Amino acid sequence: MQIIGIDITELLILVPALIAAGLLAGVAAGLLGIGGGAILVPVLFQLFTFLKVDPSITMHLSVGTSLAIIIPTSIRSLKGHMAKGAVDVILLKSWIFPVLFGCVLGTIIASYVDGFLLKAVFAFFSTLIGLKLIFGKETWLISKQMPSKINNKVISGVIGMFSTLMGIGGGIFGVTYMTLFGRKIHQSIATSSGLGLLISIPATMGFMWAGWGTAGLPALSLGYVNWLGVGIMVPATVLAAPIGVKLAHSFSRRTLEMAFAALLFFVSARFVISLL
Repeated sequence: MQIIGIDITELLILVPALIAAGLLAGVAAGLLGIGGGAILVPVLFQLFTFLKVDPSITMHLSVGTSLAIIIPTSIRSLKGHMAKGAVDVILLKSWIFPVLFGCVLGTIIASYVDGFLLKAVFAFFSTLIGLKLIFGKETWLISKQMPSKINNKVISGVIGMFSTLMGIGGGIFGVTYMTLFGRKIHQSIATSSGLGLLISIPATMGFMWAGWGTAGLPALSLGYVNWLGVGIMVPATVLAAPIGVKLAHSFSRRTLEMAFAALLFFVSARFVISLL
């Protein structure tokens, strides 16, 4: 027996797995200032592989669906950090238009490249930033002040572009960027939770456009966004995000960094294996 084109036995296995992944992604969103895409993308990749989606579009579908899930998760996470007064609102506002431009550029690139390149980009940057978090020291600073307005806009635009290609909320890059320029880890995490919202909305729309009319999409897909995955995972991520926010303000800087690095290495290893 099938429901929306999926065998009911497969559905009974997939739904609990997606809910569990959504809860984990929600905690990570609040705890680490990320949209949860670092967890969502590999889980969704497994989902669409399990459903025997065309391998040429599996990664695109995973990235687009992840971005859609990040929208409500980022809103919930941002509200929690705002309530604690930890978000640099002025800096966040300065990122709006550059990030939007970066998202548009990232969407255009994603519509022309294959899944292999998207996975390679994901694995490379996850590993690079994870190494920085483990071996980096608090004294590793480029400057004690954020870059000039022009440089800040360029960097935030680049963050928007690569985050769109990876299907993440940008927290991985945002936290690294801010701490290299003297910001405390807790403020970096809090502000980066807002970056996820700036990236996920235009990027989701872009992936719906990029995949419009593509053959082989699974049921309930609009372009490269699958609403079955969104509908199952969003309640779990939104429910769990406040838990992560509370934990973020309870742990030390080093504990947060090590947790962040462990997550990145896990995700990177998964995609490196799939590339072999």
